[in-house]
Amino acid sequence: MSLIHIENLSVHAGSVELLAPISLTVQKGERLTILGQTGSGKSLLAQAIMGNLPASLRTEGDVRLFDQRVNAEERQAFWGKQISMLPQEPWNSLDPLMGAKQQLAQTYHLVAGESSAQAQQSADYTLALQGLQESGHKRVDQLSGGMAQRVAIACAMAGGAPVLLADEPTKGLDVSRRDQVVEQLMTQSEQGALITITHDVAVARQIGGRMMVIKSGELLEEGNAEDILNAPQHPFTKALIDADPVNWADETRDMRHGEPLISVQDLAIGHGKQALSKHLNFTLHQGEVVGVVGDSGCGKSTLGDTLLGVHKALGGKIERHSNAPLHQWQKLYQDPTAAVSSAVSLRTLLNDMVSLHNIDRSRIAPLMQQLGLSDDLLNRNSEGVSGGELQRFCMLRALLLDPVFLFADEPTSRLDPITQREVSQLLVDVAKQNGCAVMLVSHDPAMIHKRCDRVITL
Repeated sequence: MSLIHIENLSVHAGSVELLAPISLTVQKGERLTILGQTGSGKSLLAQAIMGNLPASLRTEGDVRLFDQRVNAEERQAFWGKQISMLPQEPWNSLDPLMGAKQQLAQTYHLVAGESSAQAQQSADYTLALQGLQESGHKRVDQLSGGMAQRVAIACAMAGGAPVLLADEPTKGLDVSRRDQVVEQLMTQSEQGALITITHDVAVARQIGGRMMVIKSGELLEEGNAEDILNAPQHPFTKALIDADPVNWADETRDMRHGEPLISVQDLAIGHGKQALSKHLNFTLHQGEVVGVVGDSGCGKSTLGDTLLGVHKALGGKIERHSNAPLHQWQKLYQDPTAAVSSAVSLRTLLNDMVSLHNIDRSRIAPLMQQLGLSDDLLNRNSEGVSGGELQRFCMLRALLLDPVFLFADEPTSRLDPITQREVSQLLVDVAKQNGCAVMLVSHDPAMIHKRCDRVITL
């Protein structure tokens, strides 16, 4: 019995084909990895299998779950108990009004069928396994991106569904947590099946099994993961593998920087009375690219929010040496869905910003080309594009505002290696050419080494 069988499944936005017809079968005990470029249709494929695509998109083709042909509405009966999905954005799967432990316990109780008492125990055990035993009371908005990702993973697995679709499950995690999560996913799937969507070649190697490579909505090659990764047949697959940050060329940096932009003295950051980092002392200069690294939950995002005045410092002093208007102090959010309304199209959002700040429209097309964004993409809302496409749209908006300071919070974690290389270089170029101070947060040490002038470790 096949657990999943699809025939000629395609996804369309009006007359535009976003995902060309794909057929695949997943058997019990099988691991399938879908590797591809940002915006290639990987997440659309997973959503189409689950039957939870946005209303603006439609599918064609047949889907069988556990040898039953089911339409999109009928597939909902399988959710949680037989097939579970970890979405690319943890915020899309977690209740913003509930604490992490409460959500997890409810899944154990209502989906897995455990008693209330046992569900509480299971939730405690799972949170401890994820290193979140002290964060069970926190809502998703009180967690870092990496911490929220781990809670979402725990909830996706708690129901015991034999089939798990994991969409970029290691996004925003440091290396040790990444490896731990991959091991958990593989163990969970031993009696069922695991479908992993990723652009991370290291994760694809770790999972192994069978692999499909997708680009621009089309299947390029399929086969054993080890064979493809060691001897790719398609030029794109080879380019994707070669674009890993460890393979980026070392470039001579211009270490000449402009005047000081921000100075901090003995800065303490955190939430409420809980300090995440103390005694921070540094100065950011115009045209400088500074990396920010540290374990998940150490306060990297909080540092950016504090420098931008979103969060109040717990102690110390922040001094700005520029009178630039507020809109030129920008942040690229780790979660781009938090910064983009889904109520209107991306084109409407862009036009509103351009009109508000009197931006020269001739700048838009060249910058979109640099970011790999098509004009057609602007006709969709935030729910109709991939996480990587949405992140690049947020970069477009931020860069059009000519920022003097840009806090880039994991701006490339949703991007494939090829796009990572191009976008991160664009951020460096903007800093050097426009005198913008950039703080770049990343869990990828190779990227930080290749792109940053210096590093702040929290």
